[in-house]
Amino acid sequence: MKSFFIITLGFSAACSSLVYSAESYLVMEANSARVILASDSEAKRPVASLTKIATAKVVLDWAKVSGSSLSTLAVVPNITLNQGVVNPMGLRPGDKVSLRDAIYSSLLGSDNVAAITLSNYVGSALLAHRRRTGNPQTAFIREMNNLAKGLGMKKTRFTSPHGLDLAGKSGYSTAADMARLSVYAMRDTGFEFYVKQRSRQIYVNRVNGQRQGYTVRNTNMMLGKQGVNGIKTSHSASAGQCVVVNSNRAPLVKKLGGGRSQIHKRDLIVVVLGSTDRFGRASQLTSQGWSNYDQWAAQGFPRSENQREFLVVPSPR
Repeated sequence: MKSFFIITLGFSAACSSLVYSAESYLVMEANSARVILASDSEAKRPVASLTKIATAKVVLDWAKVSGSSLSTLAVVPNITLNQGVVNPMGLRPGDKVSLRDAIYSSLLGSDNVAAITLSNYVGSALLAHRRRTGNPQTAFIREMNNLAKGLGMKKTRFTSPHGLDLAGKSGYSTAADMARLSVYAMRDTGFEFYVKQRSRQIYVNRVNGQRQGYTVRNTNMMLGKQGVNGIKTSHSASAGQCVVVNSNRAPLVKKLGGGRSQIHKRDLIVVVLGSTDRFGRASQLTSQGWSNYDQWAAQGFPRSENQREFLVVPSPR
């Protein structure tokens, strides 16, 4: 099924009606669900290419459920690209790229055309499986929002697989909701493998029969620092600078006697939205977050009755 997509940049009427604070953030330990730091974490705002976390996870979940190979080649659909749209592989309609390489380019290089290609292929497959007709991108975005609903992301609306501002419809989320999505995504060892790569050699099969290789590089400048092993950056005029990082530490192991042990896995999720210095703020929040977590651990991980101290993320799929 062929589709025609037009990518435009700029504010939409819906987007401009939202009021944004200077910055939103949330820091949580993923395994205990403990929220450690937060500021305006429930404020709705654009998240730009952080949207691609959901895009990649929908593709990976679909591939697992359907038994589909990520080596499958997807055809780049007919699209009109405005100047400035991120397209590191120089993809053009009719080119073919594997689902795996399109995921790499989307997550590491924030490739908008790769994200559209993924949504078009998987959306078409979903429609065919359900014996329905329609726009494959619409079907795919519906799955993105179904995932968000399953994760309890009540203040999130996805309107595209790439996160660009579209005329007449703009997506939004919150720092808390992006933390939910990130915790879920990082539970997937396949997803984790993608986002911890500094670079990756990927390939495109051109319409003229040539096979070209590209090195896509991770835009996450914190990778490898402070234990960071993922996950995604983004930036746009409306969203500002955004980043989500996962900082991993070796598990805490407490001997209980009788050959038994109590293991506390440790992964700090840091979400920063609407910043003017995303990496600087994420670094500060990571250090402060681990310091506060260490104090909580030293006290024996006490829990209060305040449910706002915890952000429990279900596994909806």
